[in-house]
Amino acid sequence: MKSLDHMPSLEAGAATTNPITSSDENLDHFIMRDGVAYAGTHLIIDLWGASHLDEIPRMEKAFLDCVKECGATLLHIHMHHFTPNGGISGVAVLAESHISVHTWPERDYAAFDVFMCGDAKPELAVDILKKAFNPSRVEVGENLRGRMDDV
Repeated sequence: MKSLDHMPSLEAGAATTNPITSSDENLDHFIMRDGVAYAGTHLIIDLWGASHLDEIPRMEKAFLDCVKECGATLLHIHMHHFTPNGGISGVAVLAESHISVHTWPERDYAAFDVFMCGDAKPELAVDILKKAFNPSRVEVGENLRGRMDDV
């Protein structure tokens, strides 16, 4: 296990020297919080009892609102509409990672992944998705990706 004692204390999202390569040329966007360095936060968001899960314009707007509110950088959005049930699979590719969705409108259920690195704040996406799809129940799981204390 690699010790983190030699790493500088940084604010969230500040670029630093990659502790694995120790090269000044390899700046990354790892985050240092509460003594833990990691690549980014990956939220798994399940919406139950949700509505409008077959509406691509609403889904695209929700993604765009998430990108803006979370402070991320949009590179590309792609949505696919399934027939006959109207489910949507989609992804927003971000400079900071991604937002993805798979919906089952016939079950009023949507599965979102929101993974963001650096200064982005993926936790802000939860309220945006609640407002857009009005679920009766929301479950959120969090995983700190690339934790350096596990190296």
